[in-house]
Amino acid sequence: MSRALQPFEELVELDAEALRTWSARALDALGREREEIDAINVYPVADGDTGTNLYLTAEAAHQAVEAVFAAAEPDAAETVRAMAHGALLGARGNSGTILAQLLRGMAAVLAEGRDGDHLARALAEAADAARRAVAHPVEGTILTVASAAAGACAGGGGLVEVAGSAYEGARTALATTRGQLDVLTRAGVVDAGGQGLVTVLGALVETVTGRAPERPGTAPHGVPVPARPAAPERCGDGDGPAYEVIYLLEAGDAAVDLLRSRLDALGDSLVVVGGDGLWNVHVHVDDAGAAVEAGVEAGRPHRIRITHFASAAAQADTDARGARAQRAVVAVVPGEGLAGLCAEAGATTVQTRPGEQPAGDELVDAIRRAHAREVVLLPNDTELRQTAAAAAERARAEGIRVALIPTRAAVQGIAALAVHEADRRFDEDVVAMTAAAGATRYAELAVAERQSFTSAGVCQAGDVLGLIEGDVAVIGQDLTETARTVLDRMLSAGGELVTLIVADGTPPDLAAALEGHVRRGYLAVDTTTYHAGEGAPPLLIGVE
Repeated sequence: MSRALQPFEELVELDAEALRTWSARALDALGREREEIDAINVYPVADGDTGTNLYLTAEAAHQAVEAVFAAAEPDAAETVRAMAHGALLGARGNSGTILAQLLRGMAAVLAEGRDGDHLARALAEAADAARRAVAHPVEGTILTVASAAAGACAGGGGLVEVAGSAYEGARTALATTRGQLDVLTRAGVVDAGGQGLVTVLGALVETVTGRAPERPGTAPHGVPVPARPAAPERCGDGDGPAYEVIYLLEAGDAAVDLLRSRLDALGDSLVVVGGDGLWNVHVHVDDAGAAVEAGVEAGRPHRIRITHFASAAAQADTDARGARAQRAVVAVVPGEGLAGLCAEAGATTVQTRPGEQPAGDELVDAIRRAHAREVVLLPNDTELRQTAAAAAERARAEGIRVALIPTRAAVQGIAALAVHEADRRFDEDVVAMTAAAGATRYAELAVAERQSFTSAGVCQAGDVLGLIEGDVAVIGQDLTETARTVLDRMLSAGGELVTLIVADGTPPDLAAALEGHVRRGYLAVDTTTYHAGEGAPPLLIGVE
């Protein structure tokens, strides 16, 4: 039986079960307030997703806690570490990344003791750790609220007293954020990230006292807190960076110090949290590829997520009017260049990593981020179909209508996206997109890593492999010559449009050579070239 269902006595220590209850209550509370927090999100970017990002971060933290409980009977130290580690792995957005660092800072102290004095120390360490993680701390944000919570309980005391003082301090500080940032003053709202932290601390108070605290609406001592508007003024001059880039990074401390300097020069809203070889990196930039490349040079980045703010802002405006978008497309793509291309076309993207497929949780997260009643899912990989089908079922259980189009390659996904029309009936749109994908034959060039037997014969390490519809059809030694052979075989069956997708590292004249080859040999065939950037196969070919 959970603590919430038993006759309640105020706690004097945060044991493992209490920490588990806190993580569950924080998740539930953020779920209830997610849309309200999204609605007041105007800083640092008015993209209306702070509540969602905080919820997803808390969800990852709670799932990690439940996992350790499923495996054994953890002690409090193991539980709080799992909570912090889960948040680090699942952190979303600027505020979610900071929340992960707050939990990590708290875990370092609560692993030693869980009484009121330790909680006060934990909150102080959390606030300091969060500020250290942010390249340029700004007052009037979640950082201000975290510092106020720590300051309000700095004297220590009993667990209930410390938790209550921290919550009231945070609540008072939240009310003042409206006057600390011009963007908040103009919109007439408090900081969205700060609001989320107050919600998390409120869940802590309820955990240790058994009573839900007063929600922000009127702050203590009569300090008014502005009501959440149904459609807040969207602020910002529109001159900020174009992309939000987030990834997990395996790297040493020295490499991360250099990474911070490089990313700080590339953009803003830089937050790097973590330690012990694993980091969560968040930054807003114009050059998403450069941000990912910096991570590659520092260590091993994975779970890369790139969000195009123009698309997110348009979605936020729809959400602010009180409704989900009717329809959205979620596409899995290799390379940040393709991710940017699909994002500009209005799709929510999940970027694959070389040698790694996205997990089901990532696909479900992307479907949720699309924030639409109807979602078309393009997996763009034969091996991803089962995972995508399971993700679609999970999303349907949440009330989202999802259609899975079994695209087997990125070129098929691009063809489907090109004919997508959100204004027509859902079934008609899905049929048209499916037909466009099905009419696109696909091929890929890869470099053999070792000697192996293939359907085209034995290949050696370093050979260029031309795969048509997933099977090796050509083995060559030169990338351009092999590509020409593959193109000729595909076009022998006819075609009207050739799509070439080239990755970074391919010969710079490859695309031009293939375009010229098509012009000379196939007069009625048009050619379009896209750049996939880092993380994609050397060449993808589509023939429609």
